[in-house]
Amino acid sequence: MKSYVSILVILFLVSCNTVRVNYDYDKELDFTAYTTYGFYTELETGLNDLDTKRLLNAIESVMRNKGFKMAEEPEIYINITTQVYKGAPGNSVGVGLGGGGNNIGGGLSVGLPIGGANLEREITFDFIDVQRDALVWQAVSVSAYKENQTPDAKELKLQQIVEKALSKYPPKTKE
Repeated sequence: MKSYVSILVILFLVSCNTVRVNYDYDKELDFTAYTTYGFYTELETGLNDLDTKRLLNAIESVMRNKGFKMAEEPEIYINITTQVYKGAPGNSVGVGLGGGGNNIGGGLSVGLPIGGANLEREITFDFIDVQRDALVWQAVSVSAYKENQTPDAKELKLQQIVEKALSKYPPKTKE
C-alpha cells in the first residue's frame, strides 16, 4: 500500500511540474545547413534581467551540446517572447441530480471550481533564418508559473523548459 501512495505522490508532483510544448517548422528546409546562431538583436523577452540571463544561459548550454556555435553573424536568430496568464482552475467538484420514472428522465450537473486560477507562463522560441528573414522553426512552451521562487528554483525551471522546448531542434527531415 505504501508503494501505491508513493507512486501517486510522485505522479502528482511530476504532473504539476510538466512543460507542454507545441512545435512547428518549415518542412521543406534542410536544417543541417544551419551551424551558427545568435539572439535577436532587439530581444525583449518580457522577463526581468536576471531571468532573461538565466534563460539565455540555458539556451546557450543546450545549443552548445547540440553542436551549434554562437556567432556575431549567425545563420539563425533566436527570438524569445513570454507571457504569464491565468489558466483555468485545475480542480472542480461536480454536483449532480437526476431522476426518472415512467420513461421520463432528467438531470442536472454543476461543476464548482476549487481554488483560484493557476498562473501559467508561455515562452515562445522563434528561430529565424537571417538571410531570408523568415521564421523557420518555432516552439511554444506552457508550464505552471509560481511567483516568488528562489533563484535556484527559477534557474532549474527555466533549464527544464529550454531542454524540453529545444529537444526537437533541429527537426528530423526527410531524406
